[in-house]
Amino acid sequence: MTMMTDTAPGAPRGNHFAMHLVVALVLLAIGGGYVLYELFTFGKVQFNTTNAGIFWGFAIVVYDYFLLTSTGLVMVASLYYVFGLEEFRSVARRCLWLAFAAIIGGVAVLFLELGNPFVAIWATPLNLQTASPLFWKVLLVAAYSALLALVLLGKINTREDKGSVLMIPMTALAFIVTLVAGSVYGMMAMRPMWFGGDVPVVFLIESFMGALAFTVFFSHLKNGFNHGNMRPETRLLFEGTLARMFAISIGLHFILHAGRAVTGLWSNAEGMQVWQYLVANPLFHFAMWGCIALPFVLMVLKSTRSNGMIQILAAFLVMVGLLISRYEFIIGGQQVPLFKGTWAPELLHYSPSVGEWALLVLAVGLANSVYAFAAWQLGAEDRA
Repeated sequence: MTMMTDTAPGAPRGNHFAMHLVVALVLLAIGGGYVLYELFTFGKVQFNTTNAGIFWGFAIVVYDYFLLTSTGLVMVASLYYVFGLEEFRSVARRCLWLAFAAIIGGVAVLFLELGNPFVAIWATPLNLQTASPLFWKVLLVAAYSALLALVLLGKINTREDKGSVLMIPMTALAFIVTLVAGSVYGMMAMRPMWFGGDVPVVFLIESFMGALAFTVFFSHLKNGFNHGNMRPETRLLFEGTLARMFAISIGLHFILHAGRAVTGLWSNAEGMQVWQYLVANPLFHFAMWGCIALPFVLMVLKSTRSNGMIQILAAFLVMVGLLISRYEFIIGGQQVPLFKGTWAPELLHYSPSVGEWALLVLAVGLANSVYAFAAWQLGAEDRA
């Protein structure tokens, strides 16, 4: 059986994935080397989190960003493997490899943030804190990661394996992990900005939207960022069904994000005043208008969504915007102190340290190393 690629017949194949691997390994060496030096030399004191109330810092932002990207990519792959949408055949396997790379990068950051991750491996399941969604999140992420590895390395070897028995629980786990990750925040009544039953739904939409952005970006990378190198069916998908799905998910994200901001500004409840600080920050508006509204317009208009470079731009902006939104959500939710005294200001302030930024570099380098190696060495990309 001949394997289908999304590179047009006769299109020149460059060495961009070899260069991709080299760049990824350089990022991994720089980010990982600096983080390990800081941790072994100074410990977690290098993080700018404090006992005053900012307990989850940039490392958790990065972890959740990569985790939700991973689960969203499995959802996109399931459109072919589980739901049988033939249009998504050309990108399904790549999405699974990207999902695996993302979860590796995210979990690595979490391990470095924990301080002593080996204790957490056995202590978390044995503490039996079943009332906490965080307890279930840890177990579900472990099961999700193991099953994803099994799916990739064991059963799903070609795109012909539609309706795979393993892909059905894999897809279910991706949905459940995403919803539970949202519930970790949404069930915290003491954090008014986080609290609410809508948070798991917001996470689900953002996960799917981010996955579509990664699918577009890395599919173009596969073809050397040359729209003309794509197979006609993949190009048609990116200009049609996927572009419409992308636009709809961006629009829903904008509505939900704007709705939460307006509600926060309107409310006089204790804890919601953080929205005034967030909305006054130029970063909020860059994410809102430059990384959500602009990509939405670009994907809605037929004249722009059919342009390869515009697709790449829209995908990149969404990827950046999601990281900003995740940062504002996680950090903003902790800026109002839980227990106010003379020692506590109205709002706590936090900015990532150099070591915490290095964690992002490490995650990007590790995830891209895993994916580039898989695509280059194992031929995964040629089967995607």
